[in-house]
Amino acid sequence: MDRTERRRIAEALVLGSPDPISVARIADIIPYCKPAEVRQLIDELNTEYVKQGRAFEITEVAGGYQLRSLPEFAPYLRQTLKVRPLRMSQPALETLAVVAYRQPATRAEVEHIRGVDVGAVLRSLIERKLVRIAGHRDVPGRPLLYATSKRFLEVFELASLEDLPTLRDLQELAPEGALVIDTDADPAPSSDVPEQVAPSPE
Repeated sequence: MDRTERRRIAEALVLGSPDPISVARIADIIPYCKPAEVRQLIDELNTEYVKQGRAFEITEVAGGYQLRSLPEFAPYLRQTLKVRPLRMSQPALETLAVVAYRQPATRAEVEHIRGVDVGAVLRSLIERKLVRIAGHRDVPGRPLLYATSKRFLEVFELASLEDLPTLRDLQELAPEGALVIDTDADPAPSSDVPEQVAPSPE
């Protein structure tokens, strides 16, 4: 099997996967392919896309690769989607930031940092699939532990938690149009309209 065929298989795997597909998984599927070669194949594909002037690229996000439209096309794509950007209140964003940087964290730990009750906000973040329950703290009472989810990485276009920016930059990291911060928003999510990251439909 020559390199061109391997590159085509890698492209098909990224294109056909509903979720970001990991380097290891691609390497397992392509015969005699090592993870280092997978990264080279993806780089070659993206180079081809640039040369061809394509409107998409393969992006490393949430621990894997995903085909996404270029950010410059976001204004046009938003006009075709019957969804609205992810709307979050300032308290929700602040709570999410605390969980992201202190995870796994208990509700009491998050409330200690924020200085307010965060029960409703945490429930909202779980419903939006930005936060997940990550087990129990091994102390009396065994309080729940909260951590960010894979969707959190996708929304903020992070390959892994190691790529987290500073707290000040967290809001700015979301793709343009994907996140709306509403200081008057109800912390509970609205269920009448689905939410989706607008710039990069999957």
